[in-house]
Amino acid sequence: MEESIVNWYSNALELDVKMLVFGSKGLPIILFPTSMGKHNENKDFKLIESAAWYIDNGFVQIYCPDGFDELSWYNKNVPPSVRVHNHVCYDRMLHEELIPEIKQRTGFSKVALAGCSFGGYHAANYGFRHPENVSHIMTMGAAFDIRDQVKGHYDDAVYFNNPVDFLKNASDPAIWDIKIVLGTTEDDMCKGSTLELSHILNSKGIQHWIDIRPYGAHDWPIWREMFPHYLSAR
Repeated sequence: MEESIVNWYSNALELDVKMLVFGSKGLPIILFPTSMGKHNENKDFKLIESAAWYIDNGFVQIYCPDGFDELSWYNKNVPPSVRVHNHVCYDRMLHEELIPEIKQRTGFSKVALAGCSFGGYHAANYGFRHPENVSHIMTMGAAFDIRDQVKGHYDDAVYFNNPVDFLKNASDPAIWDIKIVLGTTEDDMCKGSTLELSHILNSKGIQHWIDIRPYGAHDWPIWREMFPHYLSAR
C-alpha cells in the first residue's frame, strides 16, 4: 500500500502537525483519530488495513492528520472557554490549511470525512459546519453532543461546534447534498447519541443511512467491519 508522511507548521494551531497519507488516487477521505489520538492511530489499529483494497485500486486516498483533543476538549487543565477556543483553532487548521491543500493536490472540489468514536464527532462537526467542502460523512460509534466536555459553559463557540444544537437551525442547501452514514451497534455506548443525530436529520428531511448492527462493542473490531462496507456503498 502506498504510504507517505506529511509534516507542516500550522499557523492556526501554532504547532507542527503530522499526517499519514495512503494512496494517491480516488476520492480523498480525511479519517480523524479517536479522542486524543494522533496521525498513526488508524493505521496502528488496522482501520487503514481494512480499506486496503479500495486504496490499492485507486478508489480512495486516505488522509490521517493529528488530533488536537488533548489541548482542546479533553484539556481539563484549562477553563472550558479555552478548550473551545483551542478547538476553533483546529477547525481553522482544517478549513484554511488542510482541506484547501487536499483539494489542490487531488483536483477534487470536495472531500469525504470519516472517524470512529470521537473522530466521528470531528467528521460530523466539520462536515455540517462547512458543507460546501464535504461530499460524504461516515461515522462509526460516534457521539455528537460536546456539552459534557465544557462543564456547563455555553456560548456561541460551543453552540456552533455542537452538531446536535446548530444542525437544528442549519439551512445551507449543501448539507442536503452530503452522503451521510451513521454507524452504531445495539451495545454501543454511543448508540443514543447516534439515534439523536439521526432524529434531527430526519426532522429536516436530510437523507442518511443509519446502520445499527446487532453485535459489536464500542471498539475497533466492529469499526474495521463498518469502514470498508461504507466505502463500498459510497
